[in-house]
Amino acid sequence: MILPPGFEQQSISTSLGRMVYYTNSGSFWDFDPSNKPTLVFLHGFGGGSSAYEWSKVFPAFASDYRILAPDLLGWGRSEHPERNYLVEDYLKTIAEFLEQTCTAPVPIIASSLTGGLAIRLAITRSELFQSLIAIAPSGLSDFGNSYSSSFLAQLAGLPYLNRWLYATAIATPGGIRNFLEQRQFAQPNRIYSEIVEAYLASAKQTNAESAALSFLRGDLSFDLALYISQLQVPTAILWGEKSQFTNFELGKRLAALNPAAIRYCEVIPDVGLTPQLELPAVTIGLIRHYLQDLA
Repeated sequence: MILPPGFEQQSISTSLGRMVYYTNSGSFWDFDPSNKPTLVFLHGFGGGSSAYEWSKVFPAFASDYRILAPDLLGWGRSEHPERNYLVEDYLKTIAEFLEQTCTAPVPIIASSLTGGLAIRLAITRSELFQSLIAIAPSGLSDFGNSYSSSFLAQLAGLPYLNRWLYATAIATPGGIRNFLEQRQFAQPNRIYSEIVEAYLASAKQTNAESAALSFLRGDLSFDLALYISQLQVPTAILWGEKSQFTNFELGKRLAALNPAAIRYCEVIPDVGLTPQLELPAVTIGLIRHYLQDLA
């Protein structure tokens, strides 16, 4: 993880392994962050994902909040147990993280598949959430469209070949850059070397392929449309207009299932899956607005 100035690494122990997180340092910001309200940022999944995904956004809130940005289990600097990861693993460990680091309900910002997981967790553990802002939330198999039957999922399920492909086609500088250009960003000229380096460092951690292949196989996919009507936590959804994995029309369909809880569904023009990296200033402005309004 490439840490912005004024942030430090800490960790907790979960039932499945040690989880690293990043938080603002009181000595740098000249105040005690523990006296501030807490704001949590949860990154999405994909080859090389980590809390770095939010590192261009969360410093903008460090004067007003105690920031918590974890590397989820199997990603970044957190432990990488060699296992087939399931939805329940992340629902459990994210809840454990919040229980150990937060003493009251907090606003949570989560991206893509983790946004879908956060919605499910907000349904079963609403006492942990003050509000939720989700960037392109999805279960990847929404409205009965099974991701597990896709070519990529089938390829990721082939023993031995899948690990070879991960090592040679994903966890390389060219593989990372190609994925960012072709699948994650709307404008490739917004990708700079630090982004590639951060994703590559995470992708090359020991056993990093375990969580990545679980994601690619579809072990973590589910139909968010079956759950979202149960959500009661005040929520805003943001969606990149040119997101390729899941388009903004899906976001509108999901939001329409629960207008009482999902108070906003905003489409950000000319941006892909991760507006927090591609247009961080715009993302900061929208998050700041929705944090105030949802509160």
